[in-house]
Amino acid sequence: MNKLLLTGIVSGLFLVSAGFPLSIFAEEILSSETSNHDLQITIELWVAVAHWLTGVGTVVLAIALIKTFKHMEVVTEMSTIETQYRLRPWIGPTGAIKKMEKSISDDCQFDIAIKNYGELPATSVTAKFVKSNKPLTRESFQSDNVDSFDLGPVMPTMEKHYWFFIDSKTWEKADAGSESLYTGLYFEYMHSRKKSGYGMLSEYSSDAKNFIHKDMWIDS
Repeated sequence: MNKLLLTGIVSGLFLVSAGFPLSIFAEEILSSETSNHDLQITIELWVAVAHWLTGVGTVVLAIALIKTFKHMEVVTEMSTIETQYRLRPWIGPTGAIKKMEKSISDDCQFDIAIKNYGELPATSVTAKFVKSNKPLTRESFQSDNVDSFDLGPVMPTMEKHYWFFIDSKTWEKADAGSESLYTGLYFEYMHSRKKSGYGMLSEYSSDAKNFIHKDMWIDS
């Protein structure tokens, strides 16, 4: 595309610059006294061609300039979007949900690590957790059964761990496959005075012995 625009601009400038000397030269010859009628017709033809080429060159040059300006606008817009998405915090998990061998309570303890993938710090990150024996939705985080914990600031490239707990009876049934277990995790933080976040809805599989993610999304 750039080669096409450059060719159009160079061609237009050449035609415009070449047209004027040719026109002046032809007009000077016409003004001189001559008796050769055929020469006069030839000169008039060349004058017409010169004016026509000048007009065509001007149109080509105008089109090339318009396309160049539009291309510059697109490049500028893309650079702005890239900067906005790069210079901000991005919070997300670094791996899967893991069950810890030892728990600090009588309930089963689980761990998930998060990281700031952006180039700016997240001043305050809030972790939200919800569980159920029925499938969850994104709207489940608006219920009263959500557990919240303030993880504090998360600097760029920094990792933090969030622990959540499931009572032993519920976990034993889920691990044996006799009862379904669904979990929801959401990490909320502020960016440009607006709430951003990363959410994930999972189901525990007794066959795979792991949490299978059913839905993951980013709010920004």
